[in-house]
Amino acid sequence: MLYLSIADAASGGFWDLVGRSSFFSVLILLILVFMSVVSWAIVIGKYRQYRAVSRDNRDFIQLFRNRRRLLDAPAKCAPRKGSPLFKVLEDGFSDLQLIVSKRKGQGNLQAGLIELNSHDLDAISKTLERSSSEQLAKLEKHVVFLATTANSAPFFGLLGTCWGVMSAFMNIGIRGSASLAVVAPGIAEALIATIVGLAAAIPAVIAYNWCNNKLKFIADDLSNFSLEFLSAVQKENEF
Repeated sequence: MLYLSIADAASGGFWDLVGRSSFFSVLILLILVFMSVVSWAIVIGKYRQYRAVSRDNRDFIQLFRNRRRLLDAPAKCAPRKGSPLFKVLEDGFSDLQLIVSKRKGQGNLQAGLIELNSHDLDAISKTLERSSSEQLAKLEKHVVFLATTANSAPFFGLLGTCWGVMSAFMNIGIRGSASLAVVAPGIAEALIATIVGLAAAIPAVIAYNWCNNKLKFIADDLSNFSLEFLSAVQKENEF
C-alpha cells in the first residue's frame, strides 16, 4: 500500500527507494544535490563577504570624511583597505596624481595650485566608473550560479518526475496490472525528484534576490563615493 511505502521511506526505506531507482533518476538527483550544496556554499560565503564589505564601507566613509585634505585620504583610509571603496580611491587618486604631474612636470601632488579643466575631471570620472565596475564585478562572482540553480532546478525535478511517471506506466504494461504496488515505486520516484528540485530552487531564488539587493546597496555606495571624490577634487584643488 502507498501508506506503507511512505512509512518505509520515513523509516529508512527512502534510501532503499533511491537505490532501486533507475540510473537516470539517480543522475538527476545527484545533479540537484550538487546544485543545492554549491548554492548553500555560495550563500554562506556571500553573507560573510557582504557583511564585511558593508562594515568596511561604512568605516571607510567616516575615515574619508574626517580627513584634513584630499592628499591625506589614502593614508587616512588605509585601515579599511578591504573596502572596495579604497580601491576606487586608489585608482582615482592615482589618476589625479598622473594628471597633475603631467601638468606640472613633477611626480607628486605637492607642487602648488593648479586648476583642473573639464577634460581632466571627465578622465578622473571615467577612471572612478571603471574601478567601481571592476569592484562590483568581483562581488558579483558566483552569484549567477544561484540564478542558474533557481531557473534550472525545477526543470531537472520535472524531468525526473516525468521519468518516474513513465516508469510507472511501463511497469503497468509489463505486469499487466494497475495496482498500487505496481504504480507506487514509479510515482514515489517521480515525487522525490520534484521535492529535491524544489528544495534546491527555492533557497536559490531567495538567496539570489538577497544578493542582488545587497549588490544594489554596494553599487550605490560606489557611485556616491565616486561623486564625493570628484566633488573633493573640484573643491580642494590645492595640489
